[in-house]
Amino acid sequence: MTSPAPQAYDDAPLRAFHLRAAVASFGGSFSDGFGLGIIGLALALATPELALTPVWLGLLGGAALAGLFLGALFTGPLADRIGRRPVFAWNMGILGLLSAAQFLVDSASVLLLLRLGIGFLLGTDYVVGKTLLTEFTPRAERGRLLSSLAVAWAAGYASAYATGYALSDSGADAWRWMLLASALPCLLVMPLRATLPESPMWLARQGRHREAAAVVLKHFGPHVLPPPASSLPPRSGGHWAELFAPAMRRRTLVACGFFTCLVIPYFALGTFVARVLDALQVQGGAMGGLVYNIALLAGSVLGLMLIDRLPRRTLLMGSFAITSCAMLALSLSGNASAFTVIALFALFACVLSAASNMSFVYVPELFPTELRASGTGVAIAASRIGSAISTFLLPVVMASWGAPVALGACCAVLALGGILCWRWAPETRRVALGG
Repeated sequence: MTSPAPQAYDDAPLRAFHLRAAVASFGGSFSDGFGLGIIGLALALATPELALTPVWLGLLGGAALAGLFLGALFTGPLADRIGRRPVFAWNMGILGLLSAAQFLVDSASVLLLLRLGIGFLLGTDYVVGKTLLTEFTPRAERGRLLSSLAVAWAAGYASAYATGYALSDSGADAWRWMLLASALPCLLVMPLRATLPESPMWLARQGRHREAAAVVLKHFGPHVLPPPASSLPPRSGGHWAELFAPAMRRRTLVACGFFTCLVIPYFALGTFVARVLDALQVQGGAMGGLVYNIALLAGSVLGLMLIDRLPRRTLLMGSFAITSCAMLALSLSGNASAFTVIALFALFACVLSAASNMSFVYVPELFPTELRASGTGVAIAASRIGSAISTFLLPVVMASWGAPVALGACCAVLALGGILCWRWAPETRRVALGG
């Protein structure tokens, strides 16, 4: 009987191990989405007890995004130096403890500190979760599995809104229970993460070929070859300066630019969607927000279906075009019916969520192994600067100039993202992960 021919690491067949790694990453993405999504309704109910002004609402709404910026920025180089697993295995446990501590807050300042810490832990997971799963997953399955992270994130975000909606009538402490609920998915996923090995790609790039081969033999089987030895000397890890050197500058700009233009309206409108609908004089803004979040979840599934059927550039440019047009229509909607406004919001949310799958797939594909975590971290950090500022500014801008101006600004950001991708975004579908 002829033994199977050896297969390259990047072309390995899908095994149970890949699915286990995916579920561990999905749990983190779900927790991330839930932790960021729950804050909007919780703040609405906490406003009287914590005496929250529009400025405090903006600060607390954007605090986790600001912390996420720091977590992503500093975790990238660390994960390129010491490996992906040390952070991936334990960050969810710490995140769960900080999330549970929100139940006990008695002031806006204490909640602000906790939200910054929660954001920092979320930032670490954005980097190592995407990077580790990217380096475990075979090329043929990479788009679908990594895109599934977006479905898990959207499911967490939508579940947060549904949970908050269900708990909103549970008494004066309803907002505390909402925030406490965000600890549960973090603690549930931690044991699964602690059992995963280090990335064979990272081990091979460090010159630790024997360890990489042992991981591949144990989890992928004897007929899968370990990642090839690099002709370059072993690297101690990524460096931010290399991301902006001539060889990588354009890819870094694309990663930061398209991601930032996606998440600015995603978080600003997602956090305060009920307030925006109320400002547009739509009756039943809370129910409209529920429709919005269901559309986000549906869009993530749509993106999963399209990710390997369309070129990366086509999906990005088309999504930016549709969402910018939807925002323009909303900003000019005037006395449009509630149905029309909610339908436009749902279209916007669905397409934007589909495009957001690309942040889980496209960003890691843009960088070589020795810079993958650093590049992903810088892109996430850049996006969170924009999303934190926009989440802070949205209630302030609405109070000063009205919802149409805020929606028009979102339209301009989305149009800018489309132009950036049209000019400079490279195609990476079916490209092997080298280096």
